[in-house]
Amino acid sequence: MKNLSLLTITSFFISSAFAQEMPPIVKTNDFSTNHKGSKYQFSVVKDITSTEVKNQNRTGTCWSYSTESFLESEAIRLGKPKMDFSEMWIVRNSYLERAMNYVRRQGKAQFEEGGEPHDVINIIRKYGLMPESAYPGGNEKPNHAELVAVLKAYLDAVIKQPKLSDHWLEGFNGILDAYLGKKSDSFTYDSKSYTPASFLQYTGINPDDYVEFSSFTHHPFYKPFIMEVSDNWDNGAVYNVPLDEFTNLVDNSIDKGYSVEWASDVSEKSFSFKNGIAVIPEADADTMQKAALDSMFNNPIAEKVITQEMRQKAFDNLSTTDDHGMHIIGSAKDQKGTPYYIVKNSWGTDRNDMKGYFFCSKSFFQYKTTCVLVNKNAVPLAIAKKVGLSH
Repeated sequence: MKNLSLLTITSFFISSAFAQEMPPIVKTNDFSTNHKGSKYQFSVVKDITSTEVKNQNRTGTCWSYSTESFLESEAIRLGKPKMDFSEMWIVRNSYLERAMNYVRRQGKAQFEEGGEPHDVINIIRKYGLMPESAYPGGNEKPNHAELVAVLKAYLDAVIKQPKLSDHWLEGFNGILDAYLGKKSDSFTYDSKSYTPASFLQYTGINPDDYVEFSSFTHHPFYKPFIMEVSDNWDNGAVYNVPLDEFTNLVDNSIDKGYSVEWASDVSEKSFSFKNGIAVIPEADADTMQKAALDSMFNNPIAEKVITQEMRQKAFDNLSTTDDHGMHIIGSAKDQKGTPYYIVKNSWGTDRNDMKGYFFCSKSFFQYKTTCVLVNKNAVPLAIAKKVGLSH
């Protein structure tokens, strides 16, 4: 996922000491409609506590922003106060892992900004976790175009040598230091000293609790497979289940108070972050005139019934690609009873009336999702048994 675009507002109470780390933010969005003037009327079914919306700006690091947001909600669910995790700590260490993979494969590997939800889990397992205050990682509005170009050029020069220098990794880290800031072995947070490993332990987050699922027919159901998308640079595997069970496990997670990390295509004309909604109309959106598209974002519509075959065809013909990572923080219904997910994006708060959130219909989710990351304890037992997953 590497959508190049610019996390959630909560009334969660925190102590005055902790407020120095993360000031409380008043929740101002009641999720009653998708934008001003819209005739959509939403009633919230489930609203899971989350942190404030952030802005990934001009980086392809949505996978880090959205999965960190997901983990922040997990920490809250585990009884911790609201925390702000460092996205750039994850990104920096991911660049390091990508570099070693790229060099070992002599340049025949992906080295870009995009990634998958499991990247964050793998990074925190190996490198621990940092609060934003301990590792802000450069500018408030990051732009990694130059950084990635410099890193890639450096690696390409390294692999041209007949024998690698003993210092190439040191040089690579030097570039990361210059752009993102030097690593620290320890830091102070809320008046206590931590290492990245001990801070991860403090949050209560266990990397082994998180698993990815998808739903495609070109691999056997109930078996893991390596999803064939360009940003899956480390060949991470997902569990494969039929579409109805895939939807059920997401609904079950939300109903039980677990949020969901969501990877999806967002290139459809019926996806409008500006209008705060994503749907799949019965008619083909690609053939709609502007007036019909505008009406779709303002009035509840009839949607296509998504089948496993439709979903597979869209993936096979590349109309569904791995575009963007987002955080599902709840569910809602419109006035006609159509179900939606409430989604927290990482494109800032000023690009739509929902302050950085939007509604995604269940039809859109079923059609355009590439994978989800969930807490394994929220996976229905019947599904867990079929894939050999222990709670």
